[in-house]
Amino acid sequence: MRRTLFTLGCLLVWLVSSAQYRTFKDAAPMGDCIRLTLDEPYSEGIAYNTARLDLNNTLDIEFEIYLGNKDDLGADGITFVMHNDPRGFEASGSYGEGMGYGNMGRGGSWIAPSVAVEFDTYQNYNQNDPSYDHVALLVNGVNLHPGQWKEEAKGLNLEDDQLHNFRLRWNPTDQSIRVNLDGRTVYQGKKDLINAVFGGNTKVIWGFTASTGRKYNLQYFCLKRLAVKPVAPRPLVAEKRGATPKIGAERIAVLPKTAPPEKTIPKIAAVEKPLLPTRAQEATTNTAVRKRGASQH
Repeated sequence: MRRTLFTLGCLLVWLVSSAQYRTFKDAAPMGDCIRLTLDEPYSEGIAYNTARLDLNNTLDIEFEIYLGNKDDLGADGITFVMHNDPRGFEASGSYGEGMGYGNMGRGGSWIAPSVAVEFDTYQNYNQNDPSYDHVALLVNGVNLHPGQWKEEAKGLNLEDDQLHNFRLRWNPTDQSIRVNLDGRTVYQGKKDLINAVFGGNTKVIWGFTASTGRKYNLQYFCLKRLAVKPVAPRPLVAEKRGATPKIGAERIAVLPKTAPPEKTIPKIAAVEKPLLPTRAQEATTNTAVRKRGASQH
């Protein structure tokens, strides 16, 4: 397994390999990509990354998806999902129109709590799907699109035997979500994922699901880049000199001002210098030296 970690300030970028995923059902590594469904009816595959995402961070996720080469005879699609389902890394939804993520509107299993981006390649009337391939944001395993379909990118064809570039960006500061497909914005909105979807939990499992039904296609994904950037703390603002600084609604205790301690000059012990001999003392010493020399001879 190759994993390269770049640290640019607070920005962490992973180039992720297929070995970092837990796969089950029909999902399996396929070179640097992961196959989700076989090119056959009623296939379903799930792949979850082994490291959880922290929604307190700014996220920028980019990958490529392949949804097959059969248009009218192809189905059903792929979802990118983040969840905290109690089943953990074994969580899955229904096959067919559920795309391995949601239910079929008439029972079956689904993944919740969760948020997902679906790449749907088959029109299911009971899900209020449009007549063309489409991208949508789903919550808590519900595939149904309420009301009239509204999408910024109409007339998509994802079953064209091509890889399609997908990019998702999440900013926890303003709770914004932006989805691009082949450089084109296909979803843009705001949602409180942490509180409204995940009940205050910030760590989520993430990965991909896909399935086929009576109609089918080979479907897989290749993750290109995952960038995680911790949100910088809000700047400390003081209302006025001597006031308590505030960070949001929190207050920080300020220690009382005290006068700096007086500087004390260390005392250096005095060193006594030896006294020089006087001339009288030198004369006496010289006389004594001459007498000792004479007596020795």
